Amino acid sequence: MLGYNNRKCRVTRQGHQAVDTRREAIKRSAEENLKLRELVRTNDVVLVSAIGALLDGTNIHHLVLDQNMSIIEGSLGVLPRRILVHEDDNREARQILTDAGLAHELRADG
Repeated sequence: MLGYNNRKCRVTRQGHQAVDTRREAIKRSAEENLKLRELVRTNDVVLVSAIGALLDGTNIHHLVLDQNMSIIEGSLGVLPRRILVHEDDNREARQILTDAGLAHELRADG
């Protein structure tokens, strides 16, 4: 298999086929159709850190959105950070936060 990749050319040559890697990546991501669920929305960066540590400790992958929005908002803490998990891990993550006494911080499950 020959691999040719140039910054100006997004086509990777594989044998006699040429595959547009960007199009293939978009197609794969659409096929996977990842579904995330929002666990928590808060302005408290300490709470975001604590929840992240709890989820990391139990090997639940999570995503913190709007973490770097403070640059735009002027570090006022107006825009809440959101913590998302994959829908397969949603129930377990909610149980972990409930056991930790953070049930009041959970978003409505919907």
